[in-house]
Amino acid sequence: MNLGAKTGIPVLACIALLATLPLWVGNPYQLHIATLIAVYWILIAGLNLSVGYTGVLSIGHIGLLAIGAYTYAILTSRYDFDPWLATLIAAALGGACGFILGLPSLRLPGFYFAMATLAFALMVTEFSLAQSDLTGGGIGLSVPPFDGFFASPSGLYWLAVAAAGVITWLAWNLTRLMWGRGMIALRDSTVAASAVGVPIFRVKLTVFAFSGVTAGLAGAMFATLQSYITPETFPFELSLFFFICIIIGGRGTIWGPFLGTIVLAILPELMGGLARWGQFFYGALLLIVVLLVPEGIGSVIGIIREKINPSRHEKRIVNPDLPRLVAAIRGDRRYERGISLNAASKHFGGVLAVNRVSLSLQEGEIHGLIGPNGSGKTTLLNLISGYYLIDQGAIELDDATLTQSSVQRRAALGVARTFQKPRLLGTLSGLDNAMLGGWKDARSGFMQNLLALPAARRQDAQLRARALEILHAMGLSHIVDKPASLLDHAEQRFLEIARALCMQPRFILLDEPAGGLTEHEIDQLANIVLAMRDAGIGVLIIEHHTDFVFRICDRVTALNLGSSIASGSAAEVRADPEVIRVYLGA
Repeated sequence: MNLGAKTGIPVLACIALLATLPLWVGNPYQLHIATLIAVYWILIAGLNLSVGYTGVLSIGHIGLLAIGAYTYAILTSRYDFDPWLATLIAAALGGACGFILGLPSLRLPGFYFAMATLAFALMVTEFSLAQSDLTGGGIGLSVPPFDGFFASPSGLYWLAVAAAGVITWLAWNLTRLMWGRGMIALRDSTVAASAVGVPIFRVKLTVFAFSGVTAGLAGAMFATLQSYITPETFPFELSLFFFICIIIGGRGTIWGPFLGTIVLAILPELMGGLARWGQFFYGALLLIVVLLVPEGIGSVIGIIREKINPSRHEKRIVNPDLPRLVAAIRGDRRYERGISLNAASKHFGGVLAVNRVSLSLQEGEIHGLIGPNGSGKTTLLNLISGYYLIDQGAIELDDATLTQSSVQRRAALGVARTFQKPRLLGTLSGLDNAMLGGWKDARSGFMQNLLALPAARRQDAQLRARALEILHAMGLSHIVDKPASLLDHAEQRFLEIARALCMQPRFILLDEPAGGLTEHEIDQLANIVLAMRDAGIGVLIIEHHTDFVFRICDRVTALNLGSSIASGSAAEVRADPEVIRVYLGA
């Protein structure tokens, strides 16, 4: 999926379908159902950003809907607030409650966060029952309508459709720009998201708080539509309905959950006398979708397109354009002290994985790291990149101490990373995977992406041009529009390196990049690494292909059992008796 390129038409179709529903309905009750669909979609569109795109599982949004509904009802019925002002306050309070709920609980693993949202929903219900002076308790509250034209059923429908259209447009903006790539990275690979500098907690909290705003807004309109609310108006089954709409619709799309909302809202009406079996049919539909179309109905068009016109992805070995690549990745190099690791140690329980290892990496050099399996090489890379914090010693970059810095902080300072197994976003195209590397340079924030302001669109266009230039220079033009999941191993390897280069790093850490490559592909890799050095990038590379290491590296460090046993030029380390004994053999 190429974000933005293939989602605009389905999103416009969603809005058009909402707007033309009055032409499809024939009586006031059907108009009521159509209005209910629009109100539900206001909430689900925001929830979809959290669940479908960011991977934050919330099953308690009924609590946020109830907060918005009660806020609107209390302000308009008890304190004579203007309905429009009350609606804005309901949306703001929904966002504030989402922020407060997410602040402590989003640090929990997914299942436990889902349980926290469930507990929150139960607390809201109990509060509405206990505070009878404010909420009416079990008796409930009468809800005044909106003013003028919007007090009529058709007027309320058009108001709900307009609000749903705006929310859909905002969601589309967010998902097609850099924040959309960052959200999908959090859903599919937090390791990759951290490597390019995505602030995991801040993105999750921001998106979840926005879903609270949409829930509060939906709550105000839901209360008006119902005209009378009690705690029983907000059953937990309705929260499951919201969640199931997204699962059935399919994650990572906007129009899929929208269709899921329509189908599940209309289904009880179509069953007539079988309405009491509604929950059974919901469950049966969910089971069918999970078994037959696990990616949701949003993926059906893609499946049909693939059946009609199957993609023929043929691997094409294209030699990189090295001068073009050097020009594309050359940045403002300072050639200062570089990275230094000083007497670093790391324990895992009683195992000493790294034992007082010291090494340095300068800009414009290639430093190889070799040793037998279990010698601590990958652990050392994790210490430098921040996935592990050292127990003893220090890590410095120029004059800055990185010892306790996060992965994101090190990425912002110019430390890029690849992994033994490529960490790519399988649903996104090669271009979008590469563009994710530009996160730290995308200065536009959440609101700028949400509103698609010129600064956000301009930065996205600049990052797109950078990523395309690097992909073309690396010989990867043919994967620009291909989903990463369809690429072969070598293409995934090179694409992950392209993503790291899109960060415009000062240093890049490569963890066994030649693993699984053919001899020709290893030669291509060698040329690309040498181009990095020519561009002034410092490269620290772990590799078991020792001929490859000794051919391209300026310096080599050998590890064994977590300790450094030799360090120096490639020729010196290759001839070292201890290295020969424990690793190279006779």
